[in-house]
Amino acid sequence: MLGRRPRRRIRDRARIRTSLSIVPSLFTVGNIFCGYYSIVATLRGNWDYAAVLIGIGYILDGLDGRVARLTKTTSDFGLQLDSIADVITFGVAPGILAFNWGFGASEGIDGSVAKHVHQLGSLATFAFVVCGALRLARFNLQAKLPPETTSKRYFVGLPIPAAAGMIASIVHFFKTPTLMVGSALLWSFLILLLAFLMISTVRYYSFKEFDVKKARPSLALFGTAMLISLIYLYSEVMLLAMAAVYVTSGLILNLTHTVRRFLPSSVNRSEPANGNIKS
Repeated sequence: MLGRRPRRRIRDRARIRTSLSIVPSLFTVGNIFCGYYSIVATLRGNWDYAAVLIGIGYILDGLDGRVARLTKTTSDFGLQLDSIADVITFGVAPGILAFNWGFGASEGIDGSVAKHVHQLGSLATFAFVVCGALRLARFNLQAKLPPETTSKRYFVGLPIPAAAGMIASIVHFFKTPTLMVGSALLWSFLILLLAFLMISTVRYYSFKEFDVKKARPSLALFGTAMLISLIYLYSEVMLLAMAAVYVTSGLILNLTHTVRRFLPSSVNRSEPANGNIKS
């Protein structure tokens, strides 16, 4: 009897662990659901609804990782499934949305120019999807490295959910596109910039080392509540501002580190001269 009880406890723990391992996958499946119906909404011309679905997928993508770490049910299967979901929701879905919203309609554009605009749009959006897939492949390789060799504080390259969020927030802000050659060129440049940032070595803050306990839980809870309220009341402005700030933060951080590399050499050179003057 005494020998059976420990075995039962081990079996119960294994069953509980197996049940908990399904929970993160449910969030991932929900992410795929958002990506699929975002594509359907785009093809039907419901661009704003498609952008909102990408935003919901962004939330679900963040929750599945958090839940997996809290329940200690992270696995290689979950990592691969999450990558497939990200390719659909943050690669293919925003790529199709960006093309149909910014280049799909040819009203207001001359017929001879419309063909070149569509070709440029298809090239830019395809580059976005490919670079997003490359970004996920690199992330999977880095995830398998020992924790000592990689830093959890920063992402290497713009995360694909952030790039998709930038496209979705712009569509959500403007609703209907401005059908002009200049706006189409600017839109294609932005898409290509996001694609380049995803495969670049520009570092972006990951927020994985952010500890709520150290940052005063009451203050963090108040800030979160205010942020949610502002997003609910002014979703167009807030989401676009948040996406733009995060995308540009990596460029500013990279520029700051580049400038700091040259500052020590200039300081060291000026120290002897200042010393001679004082003496």
